[in-house]
Amino acid sequence: MSQKQLQASTILSSPVHFLAFGFGSGLAPKAPGTAGTIVAVLLYLLCQSLDLLSYSLLTAAICIAGVWICGKSSEMLGVHDHGGIVWDEFAGYFVTMIAAPPGWVWIVVGFILFRLFDILKPWPIEWADQHVDGGLGIMLDDILAGLASFAVLQILAYFFIY
Repeated sequence: MSQKQLQASTILSSPVHFLAFGFGSGLAPKAPGTAGTIVAVLLYLLCQSLDLLSYSLLTAAICIAGVWICGKSSEMLGVHDHGGIVWDEFAGYFVTMIAAPPGWVWIVVGFILFRLFDILKPWPIEWADQHVDGGLGIMLDDILAGLASFAVLQILAYFFIY
């Protein structure tokens, strides 16, 4: 069994890794963060009809659980913030989409904004990425990217809808 197959079988057979690796999306050979965010979009489509309170509570649960899930997976792998760990992308995208206007345009705009903030990592996102360790460190930069994306999305919605 090759190292790649071993890793895939390890990831897919461990519940912690399976969640941390975004149901396997983090195993994408290129751009696993983008692949994880695409899966987050699919999950968002299942949840977008929730009322604001329920959606916000679900998002908070994803973020809180992610600290443990990402931290434990990272610890088990012996690698801090392995590139395939994408649960943090789920959290960041869900934060981005809090109170988002309905429609595909806003889903795509949210996706683009989140990926831009997550990749470019302007301050304080980069600071959090470099200075906070463990599961919280893995999650925090994506949550901050989600908050920045949320702010820009809400500003765009204000000017284009209202």
